[in-house]
Amino acid sequence: MLGNTFAKLVGCSLACALLPAVCQLCAEPLTELSQTPICPECWFEIESTPRPTTACLRCGEQSFSAGFSAISEGTCLCRACRMAPPPFLRAVSYGVYGDSMRLAIHALKYEGMQSAGAPLGKLLAQAILQLAEDDAPQQMLVVPVPLHQARSRVRGFNQARLLAGQAIRHLRRIHPEWQLQLSSASLVRQRETEAQAGLTPRQRRLNVKGAFIVSDAARVRGRHILLVDDILTSGSTARACSQTLLDAGAASVRVVTLARAQLRFSPQDRDALIDSAWTAQTDDEALLPPQQTPWLTTSWQLHDDTGRDQAGPPLHPG
Repeated sequence: MLGNTFAKLVGCSLACALLPAVCQLCAEPLTELSQTPICPECWFEIESTPRPTTACLRCGEQSFSAGFSAISEGTCLCRACRMAPPPFLRAVSYGVYGDSMRLAIHALKYEGMQSAGAPLGKLLAQAILQLAEDDAPQQMLVVPVPLHQARSRVRGFNQARLLAGQAIRHLRRIHPEWQLQLSSASLVRQRETEAQAGLTPRQRRLNVKGAFIVSDAARVRGRHILLVDDILTSGSTARACSQTLLDAGAASVRVVTLARAQLRFSPQDRDALIDSAWTAQTDDEALLPPQQTPWLTTSWQLHDDTGRDQAGPPLHPG
């Protein structure tokens, strides 16, 4: 037994020396062979991704005292959710979108590192377990946010479906009482949408308006839905998908993502802007105009969200 372990260690060391590889996130040399070329240090950072200490219990946005209202003890809602309540009951995520988590999602989506789906799916499973705090039903239909056929052909896979499948597989082992059923064909993106990165909140909402349809209403009618995606930013895609599912007869929709992008802007200034600019709940007026959303401008997306220069691709196109 000890001899076999020693032989494996020697073989691994020789392989790493003869076939050197580097971590795809930090570029440091890998000391162990792995199907997923991410070093232990980076995985530790990913698993240690912080969560907002206080967040909106509806959408998960970071809370600030001036921008949140205590509806009851221990319950806070952001102004966006109070003034234009989303159709989903709650959105949860594993952690904040940034640093190693951001790089890992980028590697999965844009560099085709599908092997990262299994460990990232385990983190998504931990996010799903947060819903147990709300007494979420143990029987849910898991619906990944769909890609359009054109984008799916280019990418070769849907990262939301991959993460959802791995999360379900993990939860079946640790919580067999949860009956989660994957249904990746129930929701369809019927038209190709513009990349969401760089769009204002209003543009994001209009971009996905009418983009989704339910392929089989009988499949979702009366069911509790768990909508899965990799990142939640403004919530426009989650809102559009949730409303489509509810219109088709779904009993409820909850949203889970691997990461939650947080707005990076002065809390006081943002609260003042929202107070003065949020008006009717219509497609043309419910979201702030571009000049009043500096935290979601193209420059913010490219610098703070993607961490790339303007020539680089966005990290979350939709």
